[in-house]
Amino acid sequence: VPLEKAVPPLMEPKPQVPKVTTRIFFKVKIDAGRESGLESGLAELTGTLVFGLFGDIAPKASHNFASLARCDQGTGVLSGKPLCYKNSIFHHIIPGFMIQGGDFVNNNGTGGETVFGSELIEDETFQVDHNRPYLLSSSNKGRPNSNGSQFFINMVKTPWLNGKHVVFGMVLEGQDFLKKIESLGTSTGKPQATVAIIDCGEMSLTANDNTVKYW
Repeated sequence: VPLEKAVPPLMEPKPQVPKVTTRIFFKVKIDAGRESGLESGLAELTGTLVFGLFGDIAPKASHNFASLARCDQGTGVLSGKPLCYKNSIFHHIIPGFMIQGGDFVNNNGTGGETVFGSELIEDETFQVDHNRPYLLSSSNKGRPNSNGSQFFINMVKTPWLNGKHVVFGMVLEGQDFLKKIESLGTSTGKPQATVAIIDCGEMSLTANDNTVKYW
């Protein structure tokens, strides 16, 4: 019988997140149409997502996202369209992976624009790893320092994205509704229904916004 004491397995530390500096909401509507074949509870459904942004570590990404949610920056110099997430859609949804939106120009993942004119946003930080679901990250153009208005929410841990995509916020409220959105995805990413942001804006911070949550 071995005399050494058994060493307990190392537990993965609970992931920490930075301070939440801004609170943003999206009111989202699922519209599958009457002939979609989806269950009635999903064919027409409205819910709210609330995000907390990490403005201290990713100030430009956070400012860009918040401004596009407030719709207060006028018209884009490149697209000529309102710099606003309202009426844009979640164009790419893959169950067990992520939900992507933010292309208010073309609504298909090929467009978008920042509030900084023709300027793309650099990779400000890789401080936060994709070690938990419901993080808010910048979508880029497949190369460093090419972040625009598009974003994604990971629905599972996605460590292969660490060091490649900037995490600048997290979902504070609406996780159950996000799961319903996730269920409308496909392996190709094409949603089975239109999932649109019908209203958006900034909210006041609450006392619980910086209480660490684990999922």
